[in-house]
Amino acid sequence: MSFPRPERVRPLTLVDVADLVGDAAAAPVHGDPATSVTGVSLDTSTVRPGDLWAALPGARAHGADFVDKALAAGAVAVLTDADGASRLQAKGSDLPFVVVERPREVLGRVAAAVYDSGDRRCTMFGITGTNGKTTTAYLMVSALEALAHTTGLIGTIETRIGDERIKSVRTTPETTDLHALLATMGERGIDDCVMEVSSHALTLHRVDEVMYDVALFTNLSQDHLDFHGTMEDYFLAKASLFTPERSRRGVVCVDDEWGARLAQEATVPVTTVTSRLDVEADWVVGGEPREPALALTGADEVLHLESALPGDFNRVNTAMAAVALIETGIPPREVAGAILTRPYVPGRMELVAPSEPGPEDLPTALVDFAHTPDAVGAALAALRPQTYGLLVVVLGAGGSRDPGKRPGMGAAAAAHADVVIVTDDNPREEDPATIRDAVAEGVWPRSRARLEVVEGRVAAIERAVEIAHESGPGATVAVLGKGHEQGQEVRGEIREHDDRAVLRAALDRRSVTG
Repeated sequence: MSFPRPERVRPLTLVDVADLVGDAAAAPVHGDPATSVTGVSLDTSTVRPGDLWAALPGARAHGADFVDKALAAGAVAVLTDADGASRLQAKGSDLPFVVVERPREVLGRVAAAVYDSGDRRCTMFGITGTNGKTTTAYLMVSALEALAHTTGLIGTIETRIGDERIKSVRTTPETTDLHALLATMGERGIDDCVMEVSSHALTLHRVDEVMYDVALFTNLSQDHLDFHGTMEDYFLAKASLFTPERSRRGVVCVDDEWGARLAQEATVPVTTVTSRLDVEADWVVGGEPREPALALTGADEVLHLESALPGDFNRVNTAMAAVALIETGIPPREVAGAILTRPYVPGRMELVAPSEPGPEDLPTALVDFAHTPDAVGAALAALRPQTYGLLVVVLGAGGSRDPGKRPGMGAAAAAHADVVIVTDDNPREEDPATIRDAVAEGVWPRSRARLEVVEGRVAAIERAVEIAHESGPGATVAVLGKGHEQGQEVRGEIREHDDRAVLRAALDRRSVTG
């Protein structure tokens, strides 16, 4: 995917590049040192004429092996490591190149210089945490727009530059694209940019050379251990956002032990938020649990807010968004009014209705992106008090990702739902039946919930609507795991699939048959 780039750039010669990434001995230039570059890319599909192309080592191949594609697309020079340099020479490439020991770690520096992103920056918000990043980001953008700010958004669902919208491929773009985006936002007069910052992005240097005015930490629970290995490493990746190299100040939810630890260990000033009565914090979320109205109490201020989305976790997300805006100097009363603007957050507690009004006994139906044990439990805990009939959940787990969380997801679903239908998510390279069995394993000990294992996500959603509808009025169907996603990954193939469309079609069929 090609992201927008700024109209004005700051061309660099290869000597300039070498100076940025190290001295001449550490980053030798091979070829014409006066070669000028006007852009940076690390993907041959996004190379533009005049680009410095980063040929990086990968898990299966080295980027230098694809130099012919980069050259054909217009690359004029290469940034690579010693192995890449040998491969370029072996292929007889004429492109000049700069050699550095760890090219990924210097890409942000080069991209920031070429695109001049630092001098054209808007107010930057960076949100990290296992759950709640997307919802908090949309809450903040909605409130900022209500305050007449022009906004940018970079996250899991989409990238926005004012009214322009681009579908996202990953939560946080590669650093080459990110600095081009930030410079473009500055050029177009964007006031504020709200970003989701993933642990992968922090570890893989995607946000290097970005300075966040306010960094937010929502929570931490098991996820991505296939990448990080341990919860400690996962935490340390998140915590690196709260250092002077990456942010000016932080807003940290201290509801869990990880947040409490981060508040103590962060090396930037931190403002704390909690919804717990047994925890001290700068801002406390009060009011009746599971009710939308909340009182956000600070040292000398009480703000009366309302969560636009159900669930205690969304009350906290709302409070986090409000406090982050206050930290930039926006008067608290103005923030309180703006935060009431209801955001549309695709795939997050998103209600799905039939195409035409149907019978009154149709179940309430929604989709949510919950894909960790904590998120599944929180989503269903929010729905339980609002469900007067059966609560039916459709749940799967992604393949080739952190298998240890699968039984926990099943257990979290069984703790709240009446019926758990275990099915497929994105099986990727794994056997879907093996994944289903692992999720179902967490459900079996929970005798309260009825378990069904259904192969195929479409069939599972149809079955959930059937069970809920036949049970009588007041039932709820919650389809968890994929949320806004519009594809299903099976053995390297992305198959068209949208939970919302499938759920709506199932409701439509029930509307017709009664």
